[in-house]
Amino acid sequence: MKYTKATNYALHIMAYFVKQEGKDNLSLQPIASHLNISPTYLSKILTQLVKADLIQSAPGVNGGYSLRKPKTEISFYDVIQAIEGSGALFTCEMEENHGCQIEKVMKAAEEKMVSHLKEKHIYDVV
Repeated sequence: MKYTKATNYALHIMAYFVKQEGKDNLSLQPIASHLNISPTYLSKILTQLVKADLIQSAPGVNGGYSLRKPKTEISFYDVIQAIEGSGALFTCEMEENHGCQIEKVMKAAEEKMVSHLKEKHIYDVV
């Protein structure tokens, strides 16, 4: 299993926000410079994080981005879901009379992983 580069960046972006909490709204360019991400790509990731209600954006001269949720409540799962979506990692493509046994094993493994990611918060590693 492999997550996209956007998920990697999103987790690091959220860690940066957690570290910076309490400061004024963070602007796009300083975030991009600090994390060495192109501003265009960063903007796309930030848009997804805003849509997931993890961060908020404020327009204007003093605008920028800030955490929407309390930093202690943002789980790894929240961030991953914001970028990757909530679809199953494995779907059986074979037609079987009694259900796909392989899919059952994969689904159980995915449920354990999701549970683990929901328990781990970005704040815990910052």
